[in-house]
Amino acid sequence: MAMQVLSVASEIYPLIKTGGLADVAGALPGALAEHGIGVRTLVPGYPSVLSKLGKTKTVRRYEALFGASAALLAAKVGELDLLVLDAPDFFKREGGPYGDLSGTDWSDNWRRFAALSRVGADIAEDGVKGWRPDLVHAHDWQAAMTAAYMRFGPAHRVPKVVTIHNLAFQGRFGADVFAGLGLPPEAWGMDGVEYYGGIGYLKAGLVSADAITTVSPTYADEIRSPTQGMGLDGLINGRADRLHGILNGIDTAIWDPAADELIARRYTSRALGGRAANRRALEKHFRLDRDDAPIFIIVSRLTWQKGMDLVADAIDHLVGLGGKLAVLGAGDHPLEGAFLSAAERHRGRVGAHIGYDEPLSHLMQAGGDAILIPSRFEPCGLTQLYGLRYGCVPVVARVGGLADTVIDANEAAVGAGVATGVVFAPSDPLALHGGIARTIRLHGDKAGWQAMQRAGMRSDFSWTHSAAQYAGLFRSLVQGAA
Repeated sequence: MAMQVLSVASEIYPLIKTGGLADVAGALPGALAEHGIGVRTLVPGYPSVLSKLGKTKTVRRYEALFGASAALLAAKVGELDLLVLDAPDFFKREGGPYGDLSGTDWSDNWRRFAALSRVGADIAEDGVKGWRPDLVHAHDWQAAMTAAYMRFGPAHRVPKVVTIHNLAFQGRFGADVFAGLGLPPEAWGMDGVEYYGGIGYLKAGLVSADAITTVSPTYADEIRSPTQGMGLDGLINGRADRLHGILNGIDTAIWDPAADELIARRYTSRALGGRAANRRALEKHFRLDRDDAPIFIIVSRLTWQKGMDLVADAIDHLVGLGGKLAVLGAGDHPLEGAFLSAAERHRGRVGAHIGYDEPLSHLMQAGGDAILIPSRFEPCGLTQLYGLRYGCVPVVARVGGLADTVIDANEAAVGAGVATGVVFAPSDPLALHGGIARTIRLHGDKAGWQAMQRAGMRSDFSWTHSAAQYAGLFRSLVQGAA
């Protein structure tokens, strides 16, 4: 019988997405199926999720799940095998998965995601309708408490894996919520859920997990240092023998310029001329001048972590060197305002679309020349992988997964024909200015630029290799627990 895995995640593409976590949760089950591993994914029943479900079956009911009635629904959406926690008191709200329409976090997030995790642990213990997981895989702080509930409950022998998608988001709450978590007294302490006098959901998951994974090898190394360990480097170093850096992949069926129905014209690495129609469509959408100047794109959360303040300050420099910029994203309101102001100041050279638009993100990768990612830290990053796939050359800071996936266009790499992008360090104004200038110079050599595009498009960032690593890790844990 094939190994069965319960994945617990707060979002999953194509049902609900705020970032790369959703892409991973949506793509990894299909990749693991090729290794004989079945995955069912437990997700919250947000309105956007429930609206996309077809036929459902109620497999469990709760009269008082943290004070709320709830039902666990089994459903399939495409190839995704889902368990959906339908708890209207927790998830039927206007706004995003984690906050209201103004972006403010829901005050009861501790309860909402404790409920999700509690249900994950219940499934690990009892299964549902004849199905029981051999292993549980929890994603980020919103699901990390699953491992803690399992550790301090009857399901403690079931192997537990926690994946860190971004260590900066830890799910920290006051000590007063402990009484409401339904955990035994021994769970309070340094070896449990306590974290600097409060509660740390991610910390609780990491100290309870049988294995910890991050989404790139370099990020696994970086978070062991005080500068990027976000206060958890001591714990992570103490569990270094359980730490695995496994690079994210992308769904190459969804992200395929030769078959993408969301772009103006399809193309391949052998026929890059098809990108021209996408470029024109991109210029039209963002009201950019129609010319041959290099178009830099940004598809990102507009935050300090992503280095977007550096970009906002570098826009005049970019335009002055002859570049154009198209921005798609949302985040910190001052940064949103800075990009909108730049679009007004540089009409025809800068365009900004505040919000997120999945079809537009595909068009931008297909029509842009270079995707700019000056992150101060980046666990993996997926947009640079989409850029490589689409011939949109990544211009990135040398951190985390960006360092693992982009080969800098230095003289040796260009000469060997293996360069796939522009890599700069550190992520500061001077280095960013230099990276932009170097990109514009490289773009001026049409043959060299196309060689770099083709090298990127030949790169294999599918889930093939990464899924094999996950499968090997999962099997070793299950065999060890037998």
